[in-house]
Amino acid sequence: MTALVLGLALWSAAHLMPRLAPGLHARLGRSARGVVAGLVLLGLLLMIFGYGAWDAAQHHVPAPWTRHLNNLMMLVAVYLFAASGLKTRAAAALRHPQLFAVTLWAGAHLLANGDWASFVLFGGLGLWAVTEMALLDVRSPVPHFAPSTTAREVRAVIGGVVVFILIGLVHGWIGPNPFGAMS
Repeated sequence: MTALVLGLALWSAAHLMPRLAPGLHARLGRSARGVVAGLVLLGLLLMIFGYGAWDAAQHHVPAPWTRHLNNLMMLVAVYLFAASGLKTRAAAALRHPQLFAVTLWAGAHLLANGDWASFVLFGGLGLWAVTEMALLDVRSPVPHFAPSTTAREVRAVIGGVVVFILIGLVHGWIGPNPFGAMS
């Protein structure tokens, strides 16, 4: 549990540093990128290790339909990442499509998992994403995207679906199969 919580703290602190400690971030200059990247990587490794090592008790048993809702929410979350990179209409409509995707990812996993380790990990990352969006809204102007093309929209949908399938397959190899038992 300690490693997971420490990992979440490092991840959050590293990502929030430019907004919460802009003076420190400015004093670090170009080395700030290396510091932030190192803290993010260390935080990620601690979260992975802490989540895997925590033999957490169940606080509830998720209903069987939550896996399907989880998959739908994950498909939308992966699409939003693709849409953000391609600057589609969805990215223009949502102020922070990648952070919104993280909140969808976290919420989907909270629905489908009923153990305390999942509650801490996914709840913590969802809380970080919401906090990040709120801080960005206070300090950043609304981004303006050039009008999107139909080709970009199609690439985002196809890319999102392909990456979603790949994530699901890898997830099934290293953990629970999000698509159910393959027979």
